[in-house]
Amino acid sequence: MPGYAVNNAANSNTARVRLKSIALPVEHGGWLFVLEPVLLGLLVVPSAGGWWLGVAAFGIFLLNQPLKFAIKDRLKGKRYPRTAWAERFALLYGALASLAVLLAALTARVSFWPSILLAAPFAALQVASAATNRGRDALPEISGALALAAAAPAIALAGGWNLIAALLLWLMPVTRAVASILYVRARLRSERGEPANRGVVFAAHGFGLLLLGGLAWLRLAPWLAALTMAILLVRALIGLSVQRRPVRAQVVGFQELGFGLLMVALAAAGYRLF
Repeated sequence: MPGYAVNNAANSNTARVRLKSIALPVEHGGWLFVLEPVLLGLLVVPSAGGWWLGVAAFGIFLLNQPLKFAIKDRLKGKRYPRTAWAERFALLYGALASLAVLLAALTARVSFWPSILLAAPFAALQVASAATNRGRDALPEISGALALAAAAPAIALAGGWNLIAALLLWLMPVTRAVASILYVRARLRSERGEPANRGVVFAAHGFGLLLLGGLAWLRLAPWLAALTMAILLVRALIGLSVQRRPVRAQVVGFQELGFGLLMVALAAAGYRLF
């Protein structure tokens, strides 16, 4: 490409590119933060437009990995063997997400663009941080999760909910995502024998519990939603205690998957009974 230096490896026929590392996110926990809000939205407010938004959410989630490589290589002014593949996958995922959003717009009962606009700054921060090798810092990681959590209110809007109710629904995956990210980071640091700020973790869980509990008391959300944060708080107290059972990172990930699915099930049941 004009204006860019070409890395010598790009001309080598023997250069090998690990397509999986370009096409799929390496952080397996990230799948939770797109799966949970999509499931929550579809279980609470199923609709054709919502299903297409779910597809779009996964497309946007997949887009992040190749887009990160493409931007990083452009910022360096170089083209590696991976660069072309990163651009191809970015175009593929971007086209998939765009098509799904278009179909969602054609079938949605209410405009879902306010939730997309809400997610945009968080998504931009996460992409920019990843492109400058800061994507695994706490703030960018939380920003990415908040952007993906906007799938829940978008699906709710597509199903006919009003904006206020949809934004209140967004608070559930948001509080869950923030609490989970802080907990997992602290838990893994503790397992490595490194200092971990448990107070911040407990404060995040406590704030989420008070927030969802307050909404339930005001009859703006189901009590089962608040119960999910109470369960997560107990999980954090046990998981970060000195009496905890040491586990591998993969086990922590599977545990979070279970807690996430439990949260979705309880919250969805709560809204069905609300």
